[in-house]
Amino acid sequence: MSPSKTHKAVATFGPRKPLQLIDVPTVKPPGKEVCIKVAWTASTPLDLHQADGGLLVNPPQVLGDGASGIVVEVGDAVERLKVGDEVFGFTWRSQQDKAHQEYITAPENLFGLIPKRMAAEAVVTVPNNLVCVCHTLTHDLHLLFPWPLPENYVPEEFEVPILIWGGSSSVGQYALQVLKYLGYKNLITTASPKHHQMLKDYGARITVDYNSVDVVDQILKLAGGKVKYAIDCIASREGSLEPISKILEAGSIVAVSLPVIIRDATDTVLPEYSMEPDKAVKWADGVEVVGTRTHFYLENKFFEEHLQAEIIPLLLASGDVVPNRQRIVNGETLLERAENALDLLRRKVPSGERLVWRVAEP
Repeated sequence: MSPSKTHKAVATFGPRKPLQLIDVPTVKPPGKEVCIKVAWTASTPLDLHQADGGLLVNPPQVLGDGASGIVVEVGDAVERLKVGDEVFGFTWRSQQDKAHQEYITAPENLFGLIPKRMAAEAVVTVPNNLVCVCHTLTHDLHLLFPWPLPENYVPEEFEVPILIWGGSSSVGQYALQVLKYLGYKNLITTASPKHHQMLKDYGARITVDYNSVDVVDQILKLAGGKVKYAIDCIASREGSLEPISKILEAGSIVAVSLPVIIRDATDTVLPEYSMEPDKAVKWADGVEVVGTRTHFYLENKFFEEHLQAEIIPLLLASGDVVPNRQRIVNGETLLERAENALDLLRRKVPSGERLVWRVAEP
């Protein structure tokens, strides 16, 4: 059955203003696009940056970029998906794509079929951050991602030290798993000690408590060589960029998940951000600093066609990548669930897990 002409969406109206439900058009899918009834979404730090900090927002703006649900209508040029398919995807291009609404209409290639025996609320934790990892590795760190992966494939620099700062974050967890899948052996990560065993299972050779006063010295001692590649999943000027800048040297590359947090929000002070990680701290001469812009991943034409439609579902189905742990956020209404998730992000409650909540009712 086709959806109605309008539906409910969660929107931000300005920094620190309460979220509101608004009515938006339910777009009939043209050409190669599909319309999805959104069952689940997962809140991200970007939602908080937009709702509280107004980052890259033109209010009223619908939030969210990760969704799972059921195909309810397809465009006349759609070839792969059909009505009734259970899918998940990372969508962001315009208001009609945003995940925190009952229906989204977006290109077919931005969705993958949910693998058998996997729950929609689990796989919704995957697409945005796994896309980020694949884009970061290939575009920002210039590493190869052969697909399908050749049998007995070994990357040329499989023993080079690679630092993932913030391994228990969603991006960090997927970065470790993908790098392990590609054959990299010398993976170093930071996280709270309670997450260390999980991260070792995901591929980390070395795990270090980021709260240790000598975290920099530990990494330099244990790396077994120059840290050539680094991924900053936290992007805090003091919390991650400062220590990373003391580890890297000429010839190293660091990819920083934007935005850089210059100042966290408080009850009375708005957050402050920067989109220039190369200027946020002092880097050693010869260090290449790149701000990761996941939304540009479609410039890679192979990824545009295959990443979400094929690669990510197959990595999940094979078990080479597993979804984040989920914390289900409850609430009597769509708006209440969205607000409750945002509040948990503000209070930094999630640790090694994603905040997942229901959008449209079954």
